[in-house]
Amino acid sequence: MEDGYRGVVGAVPFAFGKSDSYLFKSYAVVGTLVAAFIGILFVLGVVVLLGQTGGRAGTLSFSRSFVLLVGVLLVAPLLAPTLLVARRHRRGSGHDRRYDAAMALSGYLFLLAVYAGAVASMPECFILDGETVCRPPPGGLTGPVVAALYAVPQFLSPVFPVIGAILIGVFHRVCR
Repeated sequence: MEDGYRGVVGAVPFAFGKSDSYLFKSYAVVGTLVAAFIGILFVLGVVVLLGQTGGRAGTLSFSRSFVLLVGVLLVAPLLAPTLLVARRHRRGSGHDRRYDAAMALSGYLFLLAVYAGAVASMPECFILDGETVCRPPPGGLTGPVVAALYAVPQFLSPVFPVIGAILIGVFHRVCR
């Protein structure tokens, strides 16, 4: 393609170059780096899981698939705002700085939702290498927010990223 848009890999620099929104440009960099980091973590997690299970089938193969599914469900919404902006610019639907900024805002909100879900899912104490480790007490400027997230039941922690992913779709629908 002559326009520099070569699929998912080429979409990030394409969208970065075509957008006039500095907020979106910052999200294109941050979102891509976080998506790459999370992707690498989940791939390494599957490799470790494969090493620990050593070719046994059944429930263990399901857990490997589940780890990959969770990784994809985190990475896809991180890349979605960038891919949507790239698609809009490639199709020539208009260079709307507000749309680009809204998609960046939705991406940053998804990042905050993933963080909130991670904090809410933290167990009070867990055993790591035979040693009991407890979560840090909330303190500082964000102490009240962290304390509120600690109070959320662990089974509700996936709700935060799900709402963040839905917001990306809502922002896309409303702002186009």
